[in-house]
Amino acid sequence: MNASTHAGDAQDESREGHVAGPTSELLSALTGREANRERVVAHRTRRVVLSSLGVLKERKEVRNRLRSVTVAIALVVLLLIGPLLWEAIDSMIAGEHLADPGSQLSLWACIVCPTILAAALVAGWWRHRS
Repeated sequence: MNASTHAGDAQDESREGHVAGPTSELLSALTGREANRERVVAHRTRRVVLSSLGVLKERKEVRNRLRSVTVAIALVVLLLIGPLLWEAIDSMIAGEHLADPGSQLSLWACIVCPTILAAALVAGWWRHRS
């Protein structure tokens, strides 16, 4: 029996020699011999994810800032054009003549201010597009 046991051990050793690759990789993974390599990959992945998160946050901040500026500009324009529109409509309803200087001035302002606003918006859009 002793001889057969030693012969079986010799066969096991010869088998381990042929299958040493996957077994050694499994053992090194289980014992943590590759921890440095995994740590390097984890740090690199973490840096990439954090930089991507930073880029996404910057884009979101830019969108929020643009939205805020757009709303503020729209409110200012409405506050500036509102009284002019009020004056033009009031003069039309009151039956004043279009030849009066006040009526003509308010009508021209109602035409020129939105035109200037539209030109500014188109110029900004064109610059942003380029």
